[in-house]
Amino acid sequence: MVGNQELRRAAVFALRTLAVATCYFAAGRLGLLCRLTVEGAVFTPIYPPTGVALACLLVLGLGCWPGVTLGALLLVLSIGPPGPDLLGILVGNTAGPVCAFVLLRRVGFRTDLSRLRDGLALVFLGALAAMLVSSTVDVVTLILAGKLDATHFWPIWLAWWVGDAMGVLLVTPVLLVLFETRRPSSTARWKEALALVVVAAGLVPLATLSSLSALFLAYPLLIWAALRFRLAGSVLCALFTSVVAAVAATDGVGAFAHLSPVEVMLKLQLFNGSLALTALLLSVVITEQHNTRRSVAEACKELAEALEHLTAHESPAGRAPPRAERRRERGAR
Repeated sequence: MVGNQELRRAAVFALRTLAVATCYFAAGRLGLLCRLTVEGAVFTPIYPPTGVALACLLVLGLGCWPGVTLGALLLVLSIGPPGPDLLGILVGNTAGPVCAFVLLRRVGFRTDLSRLRDGLALVFLGALAAMLVSSTVDVVTLILAGKLDATHFWPIWLAWWVGDAMGVLLVTPVLLVLFETRRPSSTARWKEALALVVVAAGLVPLATLSSLSALFLAYPLLIWAALRFRLAGSVLCALFTSVVAAVAATDGVGAFAHLSPVEVMLKLQLFNGSLALTALLLSVVITEQHNTRRSVAEACKELAEALEHLTAHESPAGRAPPRAERRRERGAR
């Protein structure tokens, strides 16, 4: 019996590790489709594996970290033959999401992102702080291996760090929302969601691919998604907009035409960062206010029921009758 339980536990661990590695590898291959070059170094403006790794750690627990390492290994091997920098890359890609998980758990992070403190923790601890580890380890490893020029450390490091952070800010909330969200039953909500998708499909390419450089048009759409669909709508809208903007930046068209590689990187990352922060924090604030109003409404309902019970004509059992009733009873006797 004990042997069967251990065998079952080992099989579950192996399947979970393989599933995490597969998701990490698939996200990495998708991220490599959009690449920019800064000071001779190639990087992805949005690195989805960091977001996938953190989401897996938050949902499945710290025990799935071998899947992150295995996925990073498969991704590196798919790019080219392994070199002396392989170990450092694996350590950096694993340490960043693990540090993010530890920091978020220490502050009581909730995966439903129903509080403002959860959104702030994901931004400042999960993305900005923890990804310092992965970007620093990876860039230093590549410099020591002779694959990057040390004189351009800071622009390369900045591009690497922002790419990892964008993966957390854009991908992790989407995966957590997909894990927590339940399908709406109202037909009207489905119609509005379809209208939002149609408008986004037309407006986002116009804002990013057009020569008008009208990136600001994405923000009214984002506000609509956050107000009506809260976290699920806003993060999906932000992810779609950021991906289309990354494609435009990679091709050097639309709002990113006639810019130097460094200018393209700065403009894209500033846009993606402001978009992700707006989507995440705005939707979290709206969700928190909605939960607060619902709690207040439930408390008022309970208070009204208690007052109705107290003001009922029937006296509670065991309570002495009022003085006037006692006098009438004496007179009757």
